[in-house]
Amino acid sequence: MSLDDPRINAIRTDGDPPGCGPLRSARPSSSLPLRQRIYEKVRSAGRISRAALAKDLEVSPGSVTPVVSDLLATELLCELEDVGQTGARGRPPVTLAVRADRALVAGLKVSDHEYSALLVDLAGQPVARATLPRAAESRSVPRLLDDVAELYARLLATAGDGPPVLGAGLGMPGMLDHASGRMRWSPIMAERDVDLAVCVSERLGIETSVDNDANLLTMAELWFGKGRALSDFAVVTIEYGVGLGLVVDHAPYRGAHGHGMELGHTKVQLDGALCRCGQRGCLEAYVADFALVREAAVALNGEIPPRGEVLEALFAQAKDGNAAARAIFDRAGRYLALGLANVANLFDPNRIILSGSRMRYDFLYAEEMLAEVPGLTLNDPPPIEVNAWDDFVWARGAAALALSDLTPRLLA
Repeated sequence: MSLDDPRINAIRTDGDPPGCGPLRSARPSSSLPLRQRIYEKVRSAGRISRAALAKDLEVSPGSVTPVVSDLLATELLCELEDVGQTGARGRPPVTLAVRADRALVAGLKVSDHEYSALLVDLAGQPVARATLPRAAESRSVPRLLDDVAELYARLLATAGDGPPVLGAGLGMPGMLDHASGRMRWSPIMAERDVDLAVCVSERLGIETSVDNDANLLTMAELWFGKGRALSDFAVVTIEYGVGLGLVVDHAPYRGAHGHGMELGHTKVQLDGALCRCGQRGCLEAYVADFALVREAAVALNGEIPPRGEVLEALFAQAKDGNAAARAIFDRAGRYLALGLANVANLFDPNRIILSGSRMRYDFLYAEEMLAEVPGLTLNDPPPIEVNAWDDFVWARGAAALALSDLTPRLLA
């Protein structure tokens, strides 16, 4: 698939600054090796001169020169003529960029209705994508591995011949420990406490990192979206659950055991509605997709469309003035306001980003809902922004995870 293919261009976010990855200042990353700091600065800038590189990193030009020469020799960086700065005499100035075609990484997203995958180059640009419907009975690890292998094969077939794939990121709902690679629990799997990263790595034949799907969305915002220049922010997403991702000092925060940020399973009602986790009163039991679908029969007069179309039908009815459908979204929106206020009270982030493909259901974050948040917080809440991605945002975040984990190995 060509990079000019409109299906690929749709994955990109209009107005994105050039490059990919967090736009850090010099100080937060000063503990990293200079080689890695230089490479990541070039990648996040898109293209940058040697002089600007040294200035941004607050190091001497003399210390940058040998490292850049080595990165050029190993084909991790390349030189590009900056034709926009052509002078009256001589060659145009030369800028540095990541050698994007040196290798690829894959981002894989597992959900309870469809799997998606995205192949990106080392500069973060999409190369190919693929999807695979999830079989209803697919709840075992062996079946999951079969499905992921088929999805990955489809992705490679779509891409055709090209650079080697050096790593993958995989995300799914539930409690996944990125550091150890273990899946402790997932609402779409029967097994618990599985060494998922090892299983997938062995099946695909490439190093694979795993993470919770909310963290994937956070990685997408941190690497490609509204959070690139923010040192601290929170991402809240509504899909089949309610997810929270937190970025502290330009890096995702996952908790001591990789199980933190489970906003969807904070309790908002004692002895309340039953959640998929088996407990009652969880936030996502009132806001998530399955909660809205559970109430849909009332608004749709019992005429439930096929699985996967219920929310669209409910949303269309709400837009057309169906009072019962609107009431379902209004109730969910009020619970969402409560969840956002809790995030503001607990973490005091610079910004809260409502992100993900479900943000197109704008009744969930209507003005009257957002207006309730200040009354539920002790201080002024942070700005709340909305970023409505397409369904491939999860795979894009998984690709960012793969790029992040591959970088130290690539530079070693």
